[in-house]
Amino acid sequence: MTLLRADRIVWVMESSTKTGMALIAAHVRQLPNTPGVYRMLGEAGDLLYVGKAKQLKQRVKAYTKLDGHPRRIQRVISATHQMEFILTETETEALLLECNLIKRLKPRYNILLRDDKSFLHILIRKDHPVPQILTHRGRRKQRGEYFGPFASAGAVRRTLDTLQKAFLLRNCTDSMFESRTRPCMQFQIKRCAAPCTQEILPEDYAQLVAQASDFLRGKSSKLNEKLNQDMAEAAEAHDYEKAGDLRDRIRALATITANQNVNPLHITNADIIAIEIISGISCVRVFFFRAGQNWGERAFFPRHDTDASAEDILEAFLGQFYENKTPPGLVLVNLDVPGNALLAEALSVRAGRNVKIVRPKQGEKAKLVQNACVNAKNALERRLAASASRARQMTGVQELFDLPALPVRIETYDNSHISGTHAVGAMIVAGPEGFEKAQYRKFNIKNQALNPGDDFGMMQEVLTRRFSRLALEMEAGTANVPDLVILDGGAAQLSAAIQVLEGLGLQGKINLVGIAKGADRDAGREQFFVPGKPPFRLPHNDPVLYFLQQLRDEAHRYAIGVHRQKRAGALVRSVLDGIPGVGPLRKKALLAHFGSAKQASGASLADLEAVKGLSKQTARTIYDWFHEQ
Repeated sequence: MTLLRADRIVWVMESSTKTGMALIAAHVRQLPNTPGVYRMLGEAGDLLYVGKAKQLKQRVKAYTKLDGHPRRIQRVISATHQMEFILTETETEALLLECNLIKRLKPRYNILLRDDKSFLHILIRKDHPVPQILTHRGRRKQRGEYFGPFASAGAVRRTLDTLQKAFLLRNCTDSMFESRTRPCMQFQIKRCAAPCTQEILPEDYAQLVAQASDFLRGKSSKLNEKLNQDMAEAAEAHDYEKAGDLRDRIRALATITANQNVNPLHITNADIIAIEIISGISCVRVFFFRAGQNWGERAFFPRHDTDASAEDILEAFLGQFYENKTPPGLVLVNLDVPGNALLAEALSVRAGRNVKIVRPKQGEKAKLVQNACVNAKNALERRLAASASRARQMTGVQELFDLPALPVRIETYDNSHISGTHAVGAMIVAGPEGFEKAQYRKFNIKNQALNPGDDFGMMQEVLTRRFSRLALEMEAGTANVPDLVILDGGAAQLSAAIQVLEGLGLQGKINLVGIAKGADRDAGREQFFVPGKPPFRLPHNDPVLYFLQQLRDEAHRYAIGVHRQKRAGALVRSVLDGIPGVGPLRKKALLAHFGSAKQASGASLADLEAVKGLSKQTARTIYDWFHEQ
């Protein structure tokens, strides 16, 4: 047993032959009654479960018997071969650590929040004398004010577009800002005050920044009063141009709130969270209200056993959801959370201010929660309908290709290039839950000996790299073997795959299918190639055909996207890139001396030696590089 604490590590040796309840009972005798986190591991060291306790000894003692636990925890107890413990100062600290570990390590038997991508925010930078407004996603590295979250890119773009009209803040990069000698088009269409060319005084621009911050904090009523007062004063002074500009700003601000589906009257900053369960599957719907506005919503489908209660799922969701997000001051929920007080305290610590978790009974807040419940139920019903349809599709694929079991992992491969240049391969993965985008992989074609446009050779390289790794993983017992591999192509691509599998000793272990486009590349006339069988087609209205087309088209879309990224990166590369010993400073010196990379590439050795900052040896290296190329 290992006890971990911030100030010390204590090792306590324990027999490794004990398992399950016997192992847990042996640990109990040596545990202190302090707050902490425990981890239960399986025979191979795989993490089964993470939990927290106010009193570790008492909590772990409860696992020395199976009675009184749900089936999920009973399985955890029986499978436990090792335990680890981390001591904390307080129960709140233990809860925060538990949420962090669950989210990062994803234990098999914990309730897990899935699809937890980072949300978009609006950032008003404060690390530049003239603040910039822009969208932001990910870690908060830049100094400034962050406003969000926004549930969709569309919502944040619309809000940012309106904010630019209302407050005329710049969104250009610092380099563009510093290089301007006259106002850009944004100034002409009244979307920027053009501080780059001093079209506005610094103090007036600072006032616009302050007004934008106030609006995003929810102080819109006072701002509207001030703008209306300024408009009236401008009109009274016959400054109709200024009055017209202020009128346009007031209208722009009005559009933000006018376009909201749900507008709370007495809620400024809050998250509305509701959970619904149907047939053991749950949906948690989250609505974000900031600055008195609805900034969007998102549906989540946590992973859990079918016997988990809605209250326990909601409690686990709240802890994991806010693990990397700043919670608002108010979180409204549709159920009583078991550890409400402790969870609220943990969220308050994370937010640096008081956070309340409330289940409203009546009034406007209760109506908002009820609306979230309805939306959660609708999302869950749609997902169940899609899952049922997908299950039928998977069954159809199993029957069509004589698979031994229902497929849970289907890999589809495609290549993309233009006359052999910037060639890439792509793999997409689909399963019972749909496309698994975290499993997608891209392959840069490295074989320079391939003829331009050699799809056969490209596919052979991609599959060799993929299945060579798979063979090693199968030996180690960690492989995620595909139930079906689909190749975008006909007999040639299928032949390439068969050769690769035979060379790796994997023949007969992986099911292969090639899909070739029909005559005139018409959808619905695809031919299917399976080893040992003649090519065949499916009826144009067959739902399995539609599903296979979806897989093929998704692989094609992903491959083209990867290819375009590679091609775009090549377009912005300089001919000076890749020269040994020539870094950013020497590139800058060459460009300053010759004016362009093209001129530098055609320069004589004497001209290169004349560049300030280049030694004769470096000049010779550059000259030889271009003339050998």
